[in-house]
Amino acid sequence: MRIETLSVFPDVFASYLGASMMGRAQTKGLLDFEAYDLRDWTHDRHRTVDDAPFGGGQGMLMKPAPIFEAVRDISARHELRPHVIFFSPVGARFDEAAARRLSHEDRILFVCGRYEGMDERCYDLADETLSIGDYVLTGGELAAMVVTDAVVRLIPGVLGDEMSAEDESFAGGLLEYAQYTRPAVYEGRAVPDVLLSGDHAAVDAWRRRNQIERTALWRPDLLEGADLTPEERAWLAERGD
Repeated sequence: MRIETLSVFPDVFASYLGASMMGRAQTKGLLDFEAYDLRDWTHDRHRTVDDAPFGGGQGMLMKPAPIFEAVRDISARHELRPHVIFFSPVGARFDEAAARRLSHEDRILFVCGRYEGMDERCYDLADETLSIGDYVLTGGELAAMVVTDAVVRLIPGVLGDEMSAEDESFAGGLLEYAQYTRPAVYEGRAVPDVLLSGDHAAVDAWRRRNQIERTALWRPDLLEGADLTPEERAWLAERGD
């Protein structure tokens, strides 16, 4: 997969994308990452990317010309056109299903806004617009890193254990089960006996039930769309969840 970012602060990506799983993915040749500086597509000596909004208002808006020119230029640099993603509060909520869908793209270009946002016409360039939550960031760089991390870890070969991505929160629409490590008892808090039993079938059954219980407790909104059997839904109904 090739991932590219367009930003006025391209250097912020280097430390995170070069570390841990993201760094290993690049070393293995599973991820090709490049960050572009939007100011490279400006044509004045101040390298201006923003201007005052028509009609007045607070702050400055990112100008359309550099963004249009940059996206078109970057898109043409490789034979395969990128899937272009912008970030905005009006975008679709990013979730695990979106991450899995995007993990099948061969090339993605994230366009990162700054200041009070960007000229509305810029969004005509987007194949999709995403939101990572109902809060405001100073720029789209963090959002791009969040989405990149969630997507790249799903690429086969990135994680050490190929089942890791299938065995975590939101897989199947449920939260992950509780996990424990040594010691078996710590400050009077004991690990559930079943996890020490060596009975793999019993452990699997406990983990599945624990996933459902934790989801019902912490994120009941997920249950409607979760991958549950009729028996599991009946069990939830008996519990009153």
